[in-house]
Amino acid sequence: MTPAAGKANRKIVINRPSACRDGLVTISCMPESRVSRNSLIALLLLYAVARVLQLFPEQVPTLLIVVLHVLPPSVFAAIHGRRIYGVRGILVFFALCLGVGSFCESLSLRTGFPFGNYYFTAVMGPKIFSLPILLALAYVGVGYLAWIVATLMVGARQGSRAALLAVPLVAALAMCAWDLAMDPVWVNIDRAWVWRDGGAWFGVPLTNYFGWFLTTWVFYQAFAFWLRGRRSVRSVSRGWLRKAVLFYGMVAAGNLLLAFPSAVPASFPKWTFDAMGRRWLTADLNGACILISLFVMAPFALLAWEGASGYGRSPGAEAYSRAELERVIVVQ
Repeated sequence: MTPAAGKANRKIVINRPSACRDGLVTISCMPESRVSRNSLIALLLLYAVARVLQLFPEQVPTLLIVVLHVLPPSVFAAIHGRRIYGVRGILVFFALCLGVGSFCESLSLRTGFPFGNYYFTAVMGPKIFSLPILLALAYVGVGYLAWIVATLMVGARQGSRAALLAVPLVAALAMCAWDLAMDPVWVNIDRAWVWRDGGAWFGVPLTNYFGWFLTTWVFYQAFAFWLRGRRSVRSVSRGWLRKAVLFYGMVAAGNLLLAFPSAVPASFPKWTFDAMGRRWLTADLNGACILISLFVMAPFALLAWEGASGYGRSPGAEAYSRAELERVIVVQ
């Protein structure tokens, strides 16, 4: 090997414990692929377009809006999660979300447990055994965003009790906040599904939210157990993590667009009724969604954004060239 080749292949070792934080996500100064980074940005923009299209319900097909709500977060999760957890890790996460989510939804459609008694209309597209395919995928996309948000909020060390127990609980709460905000709108205005017995929360039964918490906690807890003791967590930058937080924040911000009058068709009645005949003011449905997005989901995103500050590159590493940074190994 020539001296030049040896120099080109050498690895820089930074023996600096403060350079890393050993949480569920371990950070080093290895840059991300430009293609992956641009893909994430494109998916964020595509989702933003989908939320704007929601302001034109009479001009844009509802199914197209649903597809653009569900697919960009799911693809984002695949790209973003692959870098952190590897192909095997993100496939395990997808399998748990899809498996547990689909099982619980199918069980509730037939027995009423754990969510309650309901059925889906044709709004969400093709179904398998009465369960819309797009609904199952929704667990994956926003479910992954909520997991990253919870990971950054808790900031626990990998393998610790907090990482094993607290992160799944917080992630389940972040998912429930999303469902608490959007369920009344999708039920009463979009008519995507129907609760047979109505419910106390704008026609949605409270059992739905206990069911959501249970379902999401189960697959989050299973993933946390799978991660325990593994060294398959990859190195990513603070900016990479914050893109997932930004996406979760965009989910909340998109709900704020319901404040625009055009978000509800002009022909839609002032009052809406659940299956038991109880009536709800349409403006209150949107108002509740906006308030929860603003005062529950947004704080989750802000706390996670701040939590990401604890993860970052070593200041000393900035002195190296980009080519050298690609070969940096951080030794704890």
